[in-house]
Amino acid sequence: MLNISAFLGIATVYVRYKQVYALNPGESKITRLNKAGFTLGVISCFGLCIIASFQKYPLFYMHVIGACLTFGVGAIYILVQTILSYTMQQKIFWIRVTVLLWCGTSIASMFVSSVLLYSGLYGTELVQKLHWDPHEKGYIVHISSTISEWSLAFSFLSFFLTYIRDFQKISLRADVSLSGHNLCSTPNSFVADERTLLIGGHL
Repeated sequence: MLNISAFLGIATVYVRYKQVYALNPGESKITRLNKAGFTLGVISCFGLCIIASFQKYPLFYMHVIGACLTFGVGAIYILVQTILSYTMQQKIFWIRVTVLLWCGTSIASMFVSSVLLYSGLYGTELVQKLHWDPHEKGYIVHISSTISEWSLAFSFLSFFLTYIRDFQKISLRADVSLSGHNLCSTPNSFVADERTLLIGGHL
């Protein structure tokens, strides 16, 4: 499921990249930010694949690396897109600023509670612990960390929902052009057609 989400995330990041590029083809500052945003978005989605492939137990550190890529780099992606919104869309800018602050607060809360939880104050081998008793030492910190993680996830979902109005102004289509009567022959014109983009679109 997370791998499917990562694929859909990359598709969303790509469509956003193409949209910004089409609206501002000649502005170098926006172009640089747009390329940086695309790269950060793809890295963040790759982190989601790592989270899906390496569960929290037994490969805890790989899981943490995936989480840092997904949410850490993803937060920078949100920041870049918010800056782009300031230069392009004043109406949606403040909504994205609010989501960015929500995301930053969740990251800070999760970081502090996780550091406290795994510092050794509440015992060792907490990574393998799946069930907590409300009376156990460290339960409050564990709940705080869990709430922060879910809050962070919802902030990311909320940010992607801000793309809905933008994407309603885009039409996508697949242009397929075949030359030749079978798969054995490949005329020169067909080789040239292969270099064109499969996905075309207009704003």
